[in-house]
Amino acid sequence: MKTFTRRFIFAGLLLALTGCVGLEAGPSQDVNETTIVYLVRHAEKQAGANPSLTAGGKTRADQLAERLAGAELQYIHSTNYRRTLETAAPVAQEFGLDVQLYDPRDLPAFARQVKEQGGRHLVVGHSNTTPALVSALGGDPGTPIDEKSEYDRLYIVTFSADSGVSTDLQRYGVRYDAE
Repeated sequence: MKTFTRRFIFAGLLLALTGCVGLEAGPSQDVNETTIVYLVRHAEKQAGANPSLTAGGKTRADQLAERLAGAELQYIHSTNYRRTLETAAPVAQEFGLDVQLYDPRDLPAFARQVKEQGGRHLVVGHSNTTPALVSALGGDPGTPIDEKSEYDRLYIVTFSADSGVSTDLQRYGVRYDAE
């Protein structure tokens, strides 16, 4: 009887340990976990086709990285333009993440992808696509972005099983006049 009891206890411990190892096998998105999406327009840009950032824009991109330092980002997304990639670069470096490209012409599909993926995201877009993506995510885009001068808008769209979707519109960085 003692042997049977020992084997039973050993089997129970082994089963419990196997279950614990299985739980740590890899990250999975809990349906009750909060998803947070940070969305910004690219920073100040130079003139021309597919321009780079201005000196002020590069400073703003650095300020974005400082602002999001505690955000525990898991994903960074950008359109395939110099100004958006350069805006995302300091944040990607801060978190050691690769920038994933998305198609700004299919925002509903991208919004579905982000929602399904869950986690914490930064999305860098444009004056017309950023509010549209906020809307596609179910958030409140507010007033249109001023194309000529507004580069400091930071949307925070939060998805929670308890409270649904919420939008927090903040500002970041120092305003730079045309350079």
